[in-house]
Amino acid sequence: MIYKRVNLGITLNAAALLLALLALDISTIGLVIYETTISPLTISLVTATFGIMFLSLLYKETKVIDALSTSLSKLVKNSKVIVSVLPAVVGLLPVGGGALMSAPLVEAETEKLGLKGDKKTYVNLWFRHTIFPVYPVSQVLILTAMLTGVTITGLILRQIPVVIAMVLVGYWIGLRKTPKTEQEKSINVDRKIELRRLVITFSPIISTIVAVVLFDVDVAIAAFIGVAVLLIIAKPNFKIFVKPLKGWGIWGITLAAYGAFLLRNVADKTGISQVFTPIVANGNVDILVLLIVIPAFLSAITGSPSGGIAISVSILAGTVNFDVASAALLYIASYLGYVVAPTHLCLVLTAEYFECSLGKLYRYLIPSLIASLATGILVYLLL
Repeated sequence: MIYKRVNLGITLNAAALLLALLALDISTIGLVIYETTISPLTISLVTATFGIMFLSLLYKETKVIDALSTSLSKLVKNSKVIVSVLPAVVGLLPVGGGALMSAPLVEAETEKLGLKGDKKTYVNLWFRHTIFPVYPVSQVLILTAMLTGVTITGLILRQIPVVIAMVLVGYWIGLRKTPKTEQEKSINVDRKIELRRLVITFSPIISTIVAVVLFDVDVAIAAFIGVAVLLIIAKPNFKIFVKPLKGWGIWGITLAAYGAFLLRNVADKTGISQVFTPIVANGNVDILVLLIVIPAFLSAITGSPSGGIAISVSILAGTVNFDVASAALLYIASYLGYVVAPTHLCLVLTAEYFECSLGKLYRYLIPSLIASLATGILVYLLL
């Protein structure tokens, strides 16, 4: 269904119901659906997903994200810093194919650095995705935490080394040999005004993160705090406010959050996860391998880290006793598998924008994947 571009929300729910019909009786199916629907975790995840998606779409519709990116580019004159930071800032909006939003800005700066199309594509794609493993309101991070029963803070702390590795390898491969650019002296910028504008336009995201990290507010509530702050800043009219609600995108993502929990609960009832237990018990396959291969493969073929994680947790739940270490490795494997997959919309659109062949792009992506995943494995084994 995902290969045929069916929405992830429909796909996960359909997969859960099909599995239920094949393995459970009708009364049990009704019970699983009822328990999933009234579960506080399900309600929290679905509400948080809706709120975060609504915040993301409002950022775009009100043009506040454009002002944020413009202020950042005016404040920072170093082109290397801009091309590594701007995609990550735009990446705070977790929308499909979002790397295309930062591509024009990155292109302007990479022209100054003399980068060719393949390096431009790599820099824009890779640096956009460095932020998500430690972004507290990332839908995929929240989903992982809730499905595995660990804390978001615990996941973030274990993934900081991976993010550092991603940034370093991105700089080493993409920007190390580029010349330094001189600061533009012809444009006078009032730094106080631009800094103030940057803080204001960034404040909805900051308020959401502060509410989650510092005050331990539920992500579902924190997301709507961010929405409220954005509404105060942008003061959109009613037409702009309701526009995100008219598209299928926000409802499809919300449905996917519910479907992820339903699939996990159905898989648990059917006992499908027990298939892997004897494999691990007999020593045929190490748990480490399962935590890497299964989520990476599923995310790559589905083009969705959420789908990869939801299915992986469903089939590994009876085999792996999830703690923060195993959950973090599963997340990183799934996420990196998705980032470099040809099913990844950002990858395809960015390559098309910069007219770069996938063969040339993978010369940079494969070493980046290996270095980043190796860091994740070391964190799992040593910490």
